[in-house]
Amino acid sequence: MSRTRRTAEGRGKVGSALSGIAVALGCVLFLGGFVWGAFVYQPYTVPTDSMTPTIGAGDRVLAQRIDGSEVKRGDVVVFQEASWGELPMVKRVVGVGGDTIACCTDGKLTVNGKKIDEPYLPAGKNASLTGIKSTTVPEGRLFLLGDERSGSLDSSVHLGDGEHGSVERGAVQARVDAVAWPMNGMLAKPTGFEELPGGISRPGPLKLIVTAVVVGAVLVLGGAAYGPIAKRARRSRTRAPEPVRA
Repeated sequence: MSRTRRTAEGRGKVGSALSGIAVALGCVLFLGGFVWGAFVYQPYTVPTDSMTPTIGAGDRVLAQRIDGSEVKRGDVVVFQEASWGELPMVKRVVGVGGDTIACCTDGKLTVNGKKIDEPYLPAGKNASLTGIKSTTVPEGRLFLLGDERSGSLDSSVHLGDGEHGSVERGAVQARVDAVAWPMNGMLAKPTGFEELPGGISRPGPLKLIVTAVVVGAVLVLGGAAYGPIAKRARRSRTRAPEPVRA
């Protein structure tokens, strides 16, 4: 056996071993990413346009399962409040227990007297069409508004109800991280609330999960493709040259 042939066989064994490792690692990342995502996130379909332009009617969102105690201002949450309806709803948290909410000052919502920039609202629209009289959110509760303020059945509409239109933290089921369909991606940071006490929430691990799934798929496909590619390359090297005719 020639030295060249022995070298080629050695490389082939190493390549086969590495391709097997790549496939195994890819399967772990691919399947693990899906399992992790299914454990952490819950898909929801938004039935109305009360959150436009952030989320449209019929959009499919991915919401991280969290406890209501983790909710901060600016979060878009999925919650269920019996007095508001029988189905889960999606709204944005603009106030937490102890906050004083009012609208409008220079067309903007105020939280504890601070004007809040809300770039997610429809362009050119005030933070409320009819105004929101100054109200203090009871402790342990949340004040929620839709991003489409002209047609959202939210806390501003329920101000006359008990607890000043607020919702108990325990009613929250999940926090929306991204719009999965259409593929609009991660929600923009609600930077207008960033300077208030407590700051804003950090996104969940969705980007890391997607990266794991994509890298896993690439490793599986790449590792599986190595065998046929290497086999064809060996055939090309061992193919006898055609005789030269005079």
